Amino acid sequence: MKNILTRRTIRSYTKEDVNDTLLNELLFKASRTQTMGNLQLYSVVVTRSEEMKQRLAPAHFNQPMVTAAPVVLTFCADFRRTTRWAEERQASPGYDNLLSFQNAATDALLYCQTFCNLAEERGLGLCFLGTTIYMPQMIIDTLKLPKLVFPVATITVGWPAEEPPLTDRLPLAAIRHDETYCDYTRERIDAFYHEKEQLPENQEFVRINGKLTLAQVFTDCRYTKRDNEAMSAGLLDALRHQGFG
Repeated sequence: MKNILTRRTIRSYTKEDVNDTLLNELLFKASRTQTMGNLQLYSVVVTRSEEMKQRLAPAHFNQPMVTAAPVVLTFCADFRRTTRWAEERQASPGYDNLLSFQNAATDALLYCQTFCNLAEERGLGLCFLGTTIYMPQMIIDTLKLPKLVFPVATITVGWPAEEPPLTDRLPLAAIRHDETYCDYTRERIDAFYHEKEQLPENQEFVRINGKLTLAQVFTDCRYTKRDNEAMSAGLLDALRHQGFG
């Protein structure tokens, strides 16, 4: 994939390995991405062993990509390294707070996205696992993450064994706001979501879930209020456990 307009999420991989030389090259080049204060507030845990992938899988709802991919990368917000550096250099760090987590999470996600762009340019297939922050304590325990280190993104990496269709996207007008935020009227919502709602695959999605609208599939089935509140509580507990708050 050398064109961002044709990028696809890849969940099926060949048996070919992703060698460490290539992986290190991509991780190194990605470190040129933006970072707060030039502190590089991130770390990445590389998982290759079948045993560790099996142990990580439950935290990602046992999605098959976790165990099928040659490599699983867990990108972490990391203020541990900077804090230890400060402590060893007669400085007094104060990074055990929510603001510091936000800064480190932003750094880690920027680094992750840059890695993804570079990896796809080389022909690798990737899948971003949004489940990373659903049950973070399981990942923290499995990867033995110390205080001030928190998982924020997981990527499965391998050579593609599929070429799925492109997924739909909202029009640019739906996300661009000039000068100030322009709120969404009913008319604007109708205009922005019409094409998405008319796609045959999305209409089938509505049918098989027994709903009236595509929005109901997301609110009632995929990302429910009950689940969001429960996982939010777990997220806050894990942040406190890791020293961010």
